[in-house]
Parts: sequence; structure tokens; C-alpha cells
Amino acid sequence: MSRILIAGCGDIGTALGNALAGDGHYVAGLKRRPPANGGAIHYIQADLTRAAELSEINTDFDQVIVIVTPDRSDEESYRRVFVNGTENLLELFSRNNTVAAFTFVSSTSVYGQTRGEWVDETSPTESHGFRGQVLLAAESAVLSQSDNNTIVRFSGIYGPGRERLLTMARQGGDIQYDPPYFTNRIHRDDCIGVLKFIVDKKIAGQQLSSIYLASDDDPAPLWEIIAWLATRLDIPPPGKKYLAPDVDQNKRCRNTRLKELGYHFLYPSYTDGYEVSGHTNIDR
Repeated sequence: MSRILIAGCGDIGTALGNALAGDGHYVAGLKRRPPANGGAIHYIQADLTRAAELSEINTDFDQVIVIVTPDRSDEESYRRVFVNGTENLLELFSRNNTVAAFTFVSSTSVYGQTRGEWVDETSPTESHGFRGQVLLAAESAVLSQSDNNTIVRFSGIYGPGRERLLTMARQGGDIQYDPPYFTNRIHRDDCIGVLKFIVDKKIAGQQLSSIYLASDDDPAPLWEIIAWLATRLDIPPPGKKYLAPDVDQNKRCRNTRLKELGYHFLYPSYTDGYEVSGHTNIDR
């Protein structure tokens, strides 16, 4: 049995914690407002961004998984949660001389490519926005502490309750068609699967790479996805925007490293994931 701490127990963290507890591991969840009944997860009430609230926490854990989300989408909130919060947790374990393997959930927003290029873990990370820049700072703090720490970069998460593309399809309108605007995604269940897969590998003592890009097999143009959804919803397809060749085309994420490690996607394409439970699993 391993002792595992999950810092940030939202939808994904809670589902991951229950899955790990189901395998017989001791799972604690660090959360500002824990539920009254934590079930299989042993909750610790604390705010990562307040170092004083962490000072009395027992650090007797083998693994720590950081899955935090800011309350707001401004730079200050991002920096406070991702950088300050993560550094507070790293400092707590360092101060207590506790050796624990960290897994930090990051995002493909760390990449700044905009010409439809393929990117992987070796590609330059030169994000033009504060979200990617803040995440890179947090990644650096995690990786500098130990060679046993791991970064997992998720692309756009979709699944139950994430309905941005469904709304876009229903609203209609024109969407960039030529040149295509590529999008990347990973189903919520694969997020849980990937993190559990990484944790299981660490428990087994396998040496891992420091970074894994987690996105499905099918980077697809936004127009294609909305048109596909429109067909399933029996509504008109979106109009086509033809733009200048130098317009933003985003990037395409390659998941080769993760698949070579042995992970098999539950939903390798958007057509697989969006078909589940009647078109409710939509990319955010």
C-alpha cells in the first residue's frame, strides 16, 4: 500500500482518489472546502496558497499529485495557485525531509506554436500568454526539486458538464475553415486514467520521463468538429471562414511518449468521446 496525497480534489482529483483507494492505497485529499463525507478519501482542510495552513500537515506520503485550479482566470490568481501554492507544498516536504514523488498537472498552453506544427515533450515552450508562462514557472519548481518528479501536460479537457463546443454548434455562425485551426483534447476519463497510470508506474518503481504530453490521437480542425456535432444534432453546419495564410492555426499535440510507456486511450478520438451518453461530453 502506498500513501498518496492529492492536492486539489475537484472532479478529476476526487475520481482519481477513489480509484487509487479502490486499489488499497491510503489517499488523502488537500482541499479548501472538503465535503462533509469524504468516503474513501481522507480530507485535509487547507489552502495551498497559505503556507501557515500547511505547516502542521503530516508529510508521510510516498506520492503527491497536484491538480489545482484557480478561482479566476487572471494572472494574479494563476500565479497564486500554480506557483505560490505549489512552491508552498514543495517547501513543506523539503523542510520535513520527506522524499515523495510529485506529479504536477500542467497544460499544453505552455506551447506557443501557432502554425499548425506538431509539438511533443521536446518542443520549445515559449508561451505568449500568462497562463502558459505561469505554468512553466510551476513546472520548473517541481522538476528542480527531484528527478523523480513528473509533469503531465493535458490538452483541452472535455467530458460531462463541459459543453463549450456543443453551445458553439447550436449557436451557429462562421468558423475558421481555411487555413484550418487545429484543436487538441483529452476526455475527462482519460485524464483520470493517465494520472493513475503514471502513479501505478511510480509505485512499481519504474523510472519515468520528466514530462508527458497527454492528448488524444486526433488533433482536428475546429470546423470539422463543429460540423460533426451539427450533423449529430441535426442542425445546420457552421459557415466557412477563409482567412489569410498567416492567421493563427494553433498546434497539434503528439502523444507518442505516453503511448510508448503503455497507456491506451479510452477515447482516442473526439468521435469516440463525444458519442458517449448522448452528446453531453463536450470540450471546454
